[in-house]
Amino acid sequence: MKIKVCGMRNAENIAALVTLEPDFIGFIFHEKSPRNVVEKPLVSIPNTIKKVGVFVNKSIAFVLQKVTDFDLDYVQLHGDESPEYCNELQEKCSVIKAFNIKPDFDFDKLQAYQSTCSLFLFDAFGKKAGGNGVVFNWDLLANYNGDTPFLLSGGITPKMAEEVKAFSHKKYIGIDINSGFERAAADKNIIAIQTFIKKIKHEISSK
Repeated sequence: MKIKVCGMRNAENIAALVTLEPDFIGFIFHEKSPRNVVEKPLVSIPNTIKKVGVFVNKSIAFVLQKVTDFDLDYVQLHGDESPEYCNELQEKCSVIKAFNIKPDFDFDKLQAYQSTCSLFLFDAFGKKAGGNGVVFNWDLLANYNGDTPFLLSGGITPKMAEEVKAFSHKKYIGIDINSGFERAAADKNIIAIQTFIKKIKHEISSK
């Protein structure tokens, strides 16, 4: 079970999170987000933890500049980015494409993204591109039959360890957590994350 913690910004908070050894740490580059990152946090992040930049309908040039400035390993795209756009970025770094899932979501459109993305992220549908803090019906993902592995996102909270462990899909490899583990925007409750990870990891190791 891979763990991605998104919406990080404060160096001290990031340093504390690093001690938990998540698989991914996400930085949001979207001016409308209360977690928008402007300056690079002065904190050491080991190479074992992949740095992810989150973007919404930005130019290729803007994204690649952030990849360089922040030493990003992945870019996560939450807008209307095309397969061609993803393919162009994939030549420089790994790509995660996010999709907001609702009952009438057309999973057939993901076929065009299969060869252009390393991962998909399935999030809840809401007014914002991400961070809506709501959970979608995970049963809808039974309609996903592609080959690209995915992270599950959208409104996951510390109380949902059992639901996360119970969910099953052959391409499900982990979760993305954000606002449900915050004391304030971009300020994560490290103890809550640590407890949550332990619950999930213990269950997996005992199976």
